[in-house]
Order: sequence, then C-alpha cells, then structure tokens
Amino acid sequence: MPITAKIDEMGRPAWIALMVLGFIIWWPLGLATLVYMFGSGRMGCSGYGGGNGRWQHKMERMQAKMDRMRERMGGSPGGSGPSGFGFGGWGGQPSSGNSAFDEYRTETLRRLEEEQREFKEFLERLRFAKDKTEFDQFMAQRRPGGTADTPPPAES
Repeated sequence: MPITAKIDEMGRPAWIALMVLGFIIWWPLGLATLVYMFGSGRMGCSGYGGGNGRWQHKMERMQAKMDRMRERMGGSPGGSGPSGFGFGGWGGQPSSGNSAFDEYRTETLRRLEEEQREFKEFLERLRFAKDKTEFDQFMAQRRPGGTADTPPPAES
C-alpha cells in the first residue's frame, strides 16, 4: 500500500502533521508537502479530492452567467432570440409607467439593434473584400509572369 493511501486513512490531520514535521526537519520538504496537498485536493474544504468539485461547480455557474450575459448583449448566434439590450429574453421590457416613453424606448431599441446588425454585416463585407484583395494579390504574384511590385491593397 502506498504511503499516501496510509496517510489518507488517518485523515487530514495526518497530512497537516506531516507538513509541519517537514517544515521542522527541512523547510523545502514541508513546502513540497504543502504543494502536493493543494495540488492533489487533499486540502480542499469538502473532503479529500472534493475541493476541486466545489471550484468546478463555481466555474460552471460563472460560465452559465457569462453565456446568459453574452446572449443578452449580442443576441443569439442565429440572430433571433433575446434583444441586444437585455430586455427581450427576460419576460418583456419593464414598464416605466409612461406608455409614450415605453413606446419610444421600444422603437429606439429596435432601431439601434437594426443598426447594430447592419453595421456587423458591413464589417463582414469589408473584411471579406480586404481578404479577397489580399488573396488575389497573392495569387497574382505566384502566377508565372506575376510581378512582385504589385501595389498593396487599398486600406480603408
């Protein structure tokens, strides 16, 4: 039976005692024991090796929150779904009590989302055009008789 299994049978106090003893004998030995205890999860708050599960759970919760925020801010990948400003996916827009203002806000948010979508499409077309120009220049240089002094693509 390996020594770690024997110490695990004695519990966490045995690991702590081994670490303290390591520091008393020679400090690098105690430090190595401490690093091993943290790295293996033996110092976790929820039992041997269970500490990692707690952190994993927290990371999963944070990832879920980030995904929800990303959906609220940018909409769903398909373009439909919650609005870009975080109101559409959460039971509708909150009412301010003033129906004229609510109508104005709804229209303004819709218009801004449309402009945002159009701007993203414009950027995609611009990137595509730039990439195509660079690729065409590259291919022209590789062809027999192509010149290396082809002017660079116009940047905009």
